[in-house]
Amino acid sequence: MTLAPSSTDNLPPYGKVYLVGAGPGDPGLFTLKGKGLLEGADVVVHDALVSAPILAMINPQAEVINAGKRQGRHSMLQPDITRLLIEKATDHAVVVRLKGGDPFVFGRGGEEMAGLVAAGIAVEVVPGITAGVAVPAYAGIPVTHRDNSSSVAFVTGHESAGKYRPQVNWRALAQGVETLVIYMGIRNLDTITTELLAADLSPDTPVALIRWGTHPQQETLLGTLSTITAQVAATGFEAPAIAVIGQVVQWQAQFQHCRPQPLGWES
Repeated sequence: MTLAPSSTDNLPPYGKVYLVGAGPGDPGLFTLKGKGLLEGADVVVHDALVSAPILAMINPQAEVINAGKRQGRHSMLQPDITRLLIEKATDHAVVVRLKGGDPFVFGRGGEEMAGLVAAGIAVEVVPGITAGVAVPAYAGIPVTHRDNSSSVAFVTGHESAGKYRPQVNWRALAQGVETLVIYMGIRNLDTITTELLAADLSPDTPVALIRWGTHPQQETLLGTLSTITAQVAATGFEAPAIAVIGQVVQWQAQFQHCRPQPLGWES
C-alpha cells in the first residue's frame, strides 16, 4: 500500500499518532493528557528512558513496542521507527509514540512528525516537561536567577553524523549566555570543557552533573570547568545525565534541601 501526502482537510481514514512527552522520569510530572492517551491507546511505541511507573499506565490491551535507543545500543533505527508508526496508524485508531522529556527538545519529534505528515497520517504533539528545566530544579539549581543569570541555552552534547552543521559553536555560547544546560554531554565532556575554557570562560565556573534526574536514585556531581572531567573519571560518573554550567550552580548548596520528592514510584 502506497501512502501519499494529503492536505489536513483530506486525510485518509487512518488512525492518529500522538507524539507524547513522558517528561524526565518522575510520574508525578507526566501530563494528564498523556496519561489519558496511554490509557486509551491501541499501540504504544516507547523510548528506553521512559520510567516504569509511566509505562504501567498503558492500556493492558495495547500493543507495546520498545524502540529505545541508548548510547551504542540502538534497538531500532530512526527511519524504521517512523515507518513503524505509519504502519501501525494504518491499522489502529490511537497510536502513541511515547518519548522521554519533550518530543521537540532533542527528542527527534520533528523528524517523526515530518515523516508522518508526508505519509498523510494525522499526528499531534503532546508536550512533556523537558529534563533541562526539571532536572536542575530537582537538584536545587534554578537555570535563571536575577543575581546570576538572565540567559540560558539548552544544547545537545551529542550530535548526529550528517546534520545540518558540523558542530555546536561552544566558544560563541561561552560568551553569549550565562547558563548552559547540556543534554547528553557526558561522553564529550572533555571536548566541551576544553572549548569553553579556550573561549576564556573562567576555570572556576561552577559545573553540576545530575544523573537520573527526578528519579529516586538521582545523584549530583559538583565541580568546576577545570576539574569536572577528572572528577568524572575518578568517580565513574555515567550517563544519563544533564550538565549545568554557570554561576547558578552555586545555589545548589542553599536549595538542595528544598528539592521535590519523586512521586508514584511504588506503582
